Parts: sequence; C-alpha cells; structure tokens
Amino acid sequence: MTQGARELERPLGRKAPSGRAGSRLAVSGRSLLVGFAALCVVAASAAIALRDAPFRNPAASASSTPEITGAPAPESAPEVAKAEPAAKPAARSGGPSIIHVDPADAGKGSGVIIISDPSAVGQDLRVAHLPDRALIEESEMGPLPIRAADGRRPVDVYARPWSGTRGARVAIVIGGLGLSQTGTQEAISRLPAEVTLAFAPQGNSIGRWMQAGRQKGHEILMQAPLEPFDYPNVNPGRNTLTVDASAEENIDNLHWTLSRTTNYTGIMNYMGARFVADPTAMSPVMAELGRRGLLYLDDGSTARSVAPELAMKNGVPFASGDGIIDVEQDRGAILKKLDQLEATARAKGFALGSGSAFDVTVEAVTSWVAEAKKRGIEIVPVSAVAIDPEKG
Repeated sequence: MTQGARELERPLGRKAPSGRAGSRLAVSGRSLLVGFAALCVVAASAAIALRDAPFRNPAASASSTPEITGAPAPESAPEVAKAEPAAKPAARSGGPSIIHVDPADAGKGSGVIIISDPSAVGQDLRVAHLPDRALIEESEMGPLPIRAADGRRPVDVYARPWSGTRGARVAIVIGGLGLSQTGTQEAISRLPAEVTLAFAPQGNSIGRWMQAGRQKGHEILMQAPLEPFDYPNVNPGRNTLTVDASAEENIDNLHWTLSRTTNYTGIMNYMGARFVADPTAMSPVMAELGRRGLLYLDDGSTARSVAPELAMKNGVPFASGDGIIDVEQDRGAILKKLDQLEATARAKGFALGSGSAFDVTVEAVTSWVAEAKKRGIEIVPVSAVAIDPEKG
C-alpha cells in the first residue's frame, strides 16, 4: 500500500504512530492487565484468610505429639518426685483414635487434639518417672498407691506401652534392684527397656533408682517379702509377711513395702512358699491389692500357690511365671532357660520368666533379647501378659 493510501485511511486529527511506539503501548497495556489481575488475587486471598471459617479455627488443629506439661526431673531426685499428673493411657481397641486433651486444660488456650496409637497402652515414656498425684494416698509410712477418683489404676497408668499384637511374647522380670548401688546402675543402664525391673524394699535410694529405670523405659514392680518354709532360718528380710501374724500386721508390713517408692504397676513375691499357699494369710493381701489397683506376679516357684483364685476373686490382675531363669548362675544355662521361654511363647502365645540382677544374668538377658527380637519375639512388660478380671 502506498504512503498516500495509508494517509487516506488514517482517522482525522491523529498522527500515525511509529512502529516502536506502538509496540511500547501494547506491552504497557498488557502489563497493566497483569498487575490488575494480581491485585485481584491478593485481595481474594486476604478475604479468605480473614474469614472465621471452621478450618481456620485453632481449636481444631491436630498434633501427633502431645504437649508435655510435667516438670522436668530434678538433678538430685528425692525419694518421691513431686509432679503433675502424667499422661493418661491410650485405649486398647484397634484402629486409630482421637483423644481430646483433659478438660482441666480448658481455657488455657491449647485446644489441641492428640492423635495417638491405641495399641500403645500405658504411660507416656517421656513423663514416666513422674508420679501421678491422683494415684497417691499419703500415709504415715509414706506415699501409697491408690485408685484415682476417676477409676484409673496404677497398673494401667504406669504400664509400659507395647504393640498390642498377639504374636509370640516374652516377659522378663529382673529382681533384687536397689540392694547394690553398682549392680542396680548396671542393670538399669544395660538391660533392654522392655525388661521389667523389680525392687527389693530393703534397698537404698529406691526413689532415685525408680526414676532412672522409668526414664529408661522400664516397667517397675515391688518385691514383697513373704514367709518361706523354714522361716526364720530362711529370712526374706525385715517386714516379712507371715502366716502367724494378724491380718492387720501383714497389711502394715505390706504398706511399708508399697510406700518405698511410686510409679510401679504391682508387686511380686520374694520367697513366700509357705505364705502364698495359705488362703487365710493371702486373702487380706489380695483384697488390699485389688482395692489399690495393683497387679500381683507369682514367680511360679511353688505349685501350691492360692494366688490365682484369690486374684480373680478380688479383681487383681495376675501373672504367673513359667520359670526362674538363673537358678544356675551360668551363662549357658541362663540362655537355655530363655530359649525354653521362647518355645513356650510360640506354643501358647506368651511366657514369663524371672531372675535376679546378677552380672551374668544381666549380660545373658541383654544378649538374648537382641537375638530374640530378630526371630520375631516381642519382649513385653509384665502388665502385657497379666490376666485382668476387670477387663475380662
């Protein structure tokens, strides 16, 4: 097209823009459009953010890790730690569950919903060394375990969590803790956390050792000295419960044992072949354990024990040992006993063995547990194999 033709087609009163100027105008127009669109997006986002929608409500936010409100353990722990109540145990039923924070925390602004694994039964291990004050009855002898006003029991609250599955399970209890300071320290530091520890009431610094054991993850029992045959020539120690003593005397001696520390799930017999075979002597003891929400472990050393029947009658969670693993203090013999526990567990689902905190026992158990896990054996606390009349 000629220059003259282009001039004729141009609107009146306007000059023809140069090619470069027209390009700049086109780019400038597009930039304005993009900027305007961006402002619209920002405005819309701000409006959404300021809406009081349900998904913006902080009370509905979720966390997979519960907030720990208990005080940290003191550097020099007293015999009984003073602390706020510990975490509640999770439910046993299968499938995921949502557990709301205790109503007592309402108004504190947390509003957290804790999602937990229902198979993890027992106390949160991060606060396991802190006693739940609702589970303590103060007495002249010291703190005694008791059911909480809401029905919670020490056997549930202080239980070590486990998987909740029904594979082959082995529970191992190592007793005599607290008698030797060096031996106790070695046992707590070396034994796998799944192994249950039992403390002798005559031991020293039991409160401190309890805290160390619970911080490591161990479930705890107290050993109650019970009358054996040939007593007093064979003597379990002071405050022994005897057949000839009155029920009141035996309960007083039981309370002395129970008051030595806190955060344990129950008691096990120390000796006591004569006492556990006498229903008149055992009945008041089992009734007291049931009232306080504690389990009873019979080490299985005598077939004449009346503990199973009395435990069922008084609602006491009960476990019976399948054998003592270190009657012969030899590593090979101990490993053989542990292998027998494994065979029993594969046959009936679970097995329970007990021993003492000898160096050879601690070493053998530590080695065997590591290998047994590789073979599919789950090492569980005593509470995981106890028969609980209250739960059917």
